[in-house]
Amino acid sequence: MSCDEDPYVFSSDTLPSDRRFLPPLANGLLGWRVYSNTMHMGGVYNGEGGRCHRADVPCPLTVKVETDEAAQHTYSLDTHTGIFTHTLSSASVTVTQSLYSHRYYPNLMVMEILLVRQMTSEEPIPVRLVSSFTPQSKDIVFESGPDYKGGSHIQGKVTTAEFPGGSCPTVHLIWTHIPQTLTLLPEQSQARWGFILVVANSLDTAEANFDEGLNLMATGNLRPSHEKAWKELWLESQVEVAGSERLCKALIGCMFYLLSAFPSIHDTSSSFGGVSPGGLSNGGDGQDYWGHVFWDQDIWMYPGIALFYPKLARAVLEYRVGTIDGAKDNAQKQGFKGLKFPWESAVSGREVCPEDIYGQQEIHINGDVTLAFQHYLYLTEDLSMFTEGRGREVIYGVADYWVSRASWNPEDQKYHLLGVMPPDEYYYNVNNSVYTNTVAKFSLQFAVELADRLQHPAPKDWQEVAKHLKIPFDQEAQYHPEFDGYIKGHPVKQADTVMLGYPLGLQMSPEIRRNDLEAYEPVTDPNGPAMTWGMFAIGWLELGEAAKAQHLLEKCFKNIQGPFQVWSESSDGSGAVNFLTGMGGFLQAVLFGYTGFRVQKECLAFSPVLPKDISELCVRGVNYLGSQMDWLLRKDEVCIILREQANSAGNTQSCDLQVILKASATKIPLTPGKPVTFPPEPGCVCKLAVTSSCWPL
Repeated sequence: MSCDEDPYVFSSDTLPSDRRFLPPLANGLLGWRVYSNTMHMGGVYNGEGGRCHRADVPCPLTVKVETDEAAQHTYSLDTHTGIFTHTLSSASVTVTQSLYSHRYYPNLMVMEILLVRQMTSEEPIPVRLVSSFTPQSKDIVFESGPDYKGGSHIQGKVTTAEFPGGSCPTVHLIWTHIPQTLTLLPEQSQARWGFILVVANSLDTAEANFDEGLNLMATGNLRPSHEKAWKELWLESQVEVAGSERLCKALIGCMFYLLSAFPSIHDTSSSFGGVSPGGLSNGGDGQDYWGHVFWDQDIWMYPGIALFYPKLARAVLEYRVGTIDGAKDNAQKQGFKGLKFPWESAVSGREVCPEDIYGQQEIHINGDVTLAFQHYLYLTEDLSMFTEGRGREVIYGVADYWVSRASWNPEDQKYHLLGVMPPDEYYYNVNNSVYTNTVAKFSLQFAVELADRLQHPAPKDWQEVAKHLKIPFDQEAQYHPEFDGYIKGHPVKQADTVMLGYPLGLQMSPEIRRNDLEAYEPVTDPNGPAMTWGMFAIGWLELGEAAKAQHLLEKCFKNIQGPFQVWSESSDGSGAVNFLTGMGGFLQAVLFGYTGFRVQKECLAFSPVLPKDISELCVRGVNYLGSQMDWLLRKDEVCIILREQANSAGNTQSCDLQVILKASATKIPLTPGKPVTFPPEPGCVCKLAVTSSCWPL
């Protein structure tokens, strides 16, 4: 399945006039926007508390190529390989500059220059390399170190720790010398040069990676090892549609930029620093949310990655485990027990939001974090994440927080959560946000479930608070008000109550689901953040209203800026850039909307619906209980192929699977390599020996 041109290649003969929309090149550790003077390294922040932001690191690869002759320019991002190229074609020479963040060796960034003579001539052909690099940063005091094997070396520490007594990370840069001119000699028809940059937290790591880079160049394996790593990633996941070239490209762009924000599937360092709304390329002082990690990671970006990559999903959970001490500190400062994950997180898990009210009141973050853990368990059954991996400390700590945060109201005999800010940040200090209370209820129930699986005695309070926590509902209007006292028709910033159905999975009748959608869609800010419309689209798809869903998804295209499929937070181009949150919401609308995928306790449910203009949806690499499946959805049929050899999560043993169709109760075993075809109707994939129903009651 492909569009007319290769949909994985984004090309233009000009660069965007707004340089914020140049493509980011990232690999989960290093992030750089092409031609920018600064780059960032995961986990390297400067500033205390609310002043904490990604530390700017100068980038020696900030080089533009120029020729004396008039030349035709082409700029291209190949998402197959994660390589950005600038090609200059003149009468005498073709110059190709290639840039990439190495996908296998995350401390490594690369620039390659290829000169190819275009006419018979015995003249030398010079090409200028114009650098705007200066070895300085407002966040790090750099000093020159001794050259290492011909490479320049600077090192420095950030100036201010994240919290008093915290450590200040060290950054080392070693890079090969970049001359001002490269020359194609008279006897040469072509010539190639390679330049490497290493960024690391210690001198030993920097030198070891520089040695590796030099060795890769010497053996001709620098680019091939990078391309192989991207090829491996794409073999694990593919989301393509037939019928809309624009949608096809948008989905590929979303997957590419999201994958770029995650570590290598071979990474064993456990040093992943989380995913911020603008990714690693952005997030300096005062920009793109300072590079902090929000609920965006766990609710918006994580689901589309977790469906394919258990290892990358686990990296997100391990990031949250690494912030347990900070979350404990946050809870204590608020006067509560357990763990309070920060609304804005950096490295320690202590609250780094510049404005206190969000950290104090936007407490739904706790349930958002635990929902990611819950989905991981249901997708993988990997209990090691919860035992040796300390995931149970997260789940139990959040449950303890909810119990201490909830207040008993004798009038309605319910527990209340008072003085909160819902996801809709137009309102604050409200009581019983319906989203917050629902996600709290579900995280308490999951704590009880996990305790039972791990044979840990669960405190009775967990079940008691979950059972009696108030979920606001208007009986007369048959809809969910956003919070106590919400007046129907008042403006809403973003998706909030509509997220009860998905991703939270609160059971309700189709009538109530429709009422919620109709109540909030017309009053949601049209200039609100990009991820919102994906959630409305999923709601309408649940109700079989594909045309309405498609109309809402169309709005998202306004957030895609320029030729390189870079998203802005708002449709007018303002807000965070390379807005991964919006990409995640858009991707979920297709992955969980068109397919109807729902991650449930004992099955992966599905209910396919394709809009009129989409003839085919191909989703390859869905990873469930250690097995990988390729799905092909058409108007009149669904085809599933269980892959012959699954790459499991390391701690997940694959098991025999079957498809069960809901209406007929038909059971179809899945056999590796053998296609299974059935009508496009609701059903589920589950273990062959499943004993209980996974259908909602």
